[in-house]
Amino acid sequence: MTKPSNWSDDYWLLLLQLYLRKPVGLKPTYCKPMVDLAMELHIHPQVLFNKMCQIASLETPRLERIWERYADNPRRLRRAVGLLREMKGYGNANEFYQGVEVNESFEKDFRPVSEHSAWTPVALILVLDLYFRLTPNTMVKETPEVQELARLLHMRSTDIVVVMDIYQHIDPYLNRHDVMFNDLFGPCADIWRRFGDSDTESLSSFAKQLKEYYG
Repeated sequence: MTKPSNWSDDYWLLLLQLYLRKPVGLKPTYCKPMVDLAMELHIHPQVLFNKMCQIASLETPRLERIWERYADNPRRLRRAVGLLREMKGYGNANEFYQGVEVNESFEKDFRPVSEHSAWTPVALILVLDLYFRLTPNTMVKETPEVQELARLLHMRSTDIVVVMDIYQHIDPYLNRHDVMFNDLFGPCADIWRRFGDSDTESLSSFAKQLKEYYG
C-alpha cells in the first residue's frame, strides 16, 4: 500500500471535487473515479477514502476553511483543480517524470496483465471469488452467476469459463495433471498465490468492493 506520507495538502482540492460530484457524499473505495484519482496520485484508494471521511466530518480547521471557500463555488474549485493539474509536471507530467522511478503497488491490479490482454488482476480476482462459490460442473457458460460476472466485466461467458479452467489446473485440491498452455496461466497463478489460501469470506468481501469499479 502506498504510504500516507505521500499525501500533499494540495490533494484536498482534488478529493473535495470528487466528494462533491453528484450524488454528493462519500464515494465507494473502489469506484472508478476514486481508483482513477488514486492512480493519478499514487495513493491507495483506501487512504483516499479515509481522507474523504475527514472531509465529510470537516475534521480540521483547515478542512473547514477549504469547505467554506470551495463547497458552494464549483467554478472556483474547478479553476483551482485545473491550475493544480497544470502545475504538475509544468503541464506535461509524463515528460517531467520521465526517468523517475515510481514505486507502484495497487496500480498494477487495475492495468492489463499484458499488452495484448483485456484481463486485469482485479478481474481475475473477481473470477477467483466466483470460482470458490461454484463447483467444477457448474463452471460453464450457461451458469447464471458466470453470465452475470461476464456482463459486469464486459466479457464473454466463455472467457470467464477459460479462467476458471485455469484455476482448476492450479487448484491443488483438484489434483489435475493434464498440461495447459495459456498466457493467463502465470497471472492466474499470481492471483492464486495472493488469495487462494485466504478466508473465502474475506475474499468475497474484497470482491464485493472491487465490483464497484465496474458499476
